Amino acid sequence: MKVTAALSASPAAPFTLQELELDEPRSDEVLVKIHATGLCHTDLTFKSQVPIPAVLGHEGAGIVTAVGEAVSGISPGDHVVLSYRSCGGCRSCAAGERAYCSRSMRLNSAGVRADGSPTLSDNGTPVYGSFFGQSSFAQYALTGADNTVVVDPSIDLAVAAPLGCGFQTGAGAVLNVLSPEPDSRLVVFGAGGVGLAAVMAAKAQGVETIIAVDPVASRRAKATELGATQTVDPAMEDVAAMARGATHALDTTANAGVIATALGLLRQRGVLVLVGLGAQPGPIDLNDLMLGGKVIRGCIEGDANPQEFIPELLQMHARGHFPIESLITTYPAADIEQAVADARSGAAIKPVLLW
Repeated sequence: MKVTAALSASPAAPFTLQELELDEPRSDEVLVKIHATGLCHTDLTFKSQVPIPAVLGHEGAGIVTAVGEAVSGISPGDHVVLSYRSCGGCRSCAAGERAYCSRSMRLNSAGVRADGSPTLSDNGTPVYGSFFGQSSFAQYALTGADNTVVVDPSIDLAVAAPLGCGFQTGAGAVLNVLSPEPDSRLVVFGAGGVGLAAVMAAKAQGVETIIAVDPVASRRAKATELGATQTVDPAMEDVAAMARGATHALDTTANAGVIATALGLLRQRGVLVLVGLGAQPGPIDLNDLMLGGKVIRGCIEGDANPQEFIPELLQMHARGHFPIESLITTYPAADIEQAVADARSGAAIKPVLLW
């Protein structure tokens, strides 16, 4: 079928809307008409790393239009949020640790189906697709049952779309990994969509001290609005002095210097979780790590199983404890380059494209 998609023709070239051919759904696939797609830093990172031409997008939400005969639990007309793929059969998946699926790279970033066949093409030439099992910078996407989460049709799909990655990552890092107690002292580095989702989750957990670190004044103000008890401007203030003694820290920046600072301000037995993608090698004080009994942990997708965690986040949202709509700025899909510019400048916290 013909679909309009935001195509990346080269790492430096802007996204352009172009008509492509999307394959028909196979027996184990779901065809989703995309209504909204969140724009994530990961899309911009992978833009320079994947084969071109490519269709990215991994925070899609829409309505199911067709399902393969082997798919159960999903029907045409269902409203869905799309997340990452996992095989369901490896040791990690069997243990409930789907974010660490042994086939994750193949299923989420190889650009083709698991059998090597493309889902997208341009006049017969294969186009990199199946990004996070969706490539949802497009009017339609082919997905799997495992990464297609059915949600209540009353939910605004533009609000729900970023739950598939960014908001799930930030909230999951707090709720599933750090698990702070009310008397904990949590420092969040980076008050973008991921960091602010973490702030909201920490507030919902009743954490008494939540410190948000970000150089952008508007984002610090938003962090305060959403539950941060203190904010720090790293360009003007001494982060280590103001946040020292933290029990928990979350880095969303993937900046080696920031990570070193985060480790240094932890108190003994403190835990630092890393969720940012693309960090370059940097210095870590191994003596501080060992003598302080500190822990550095990586975290993918908030250690979340989307089929369970996305409904939990939507329940939090319904109770008023996860007001993600305040982070979202919507754009027509044709304005994707403006959305990219606003994301990079900080003018928009979480851009969402409307199809």
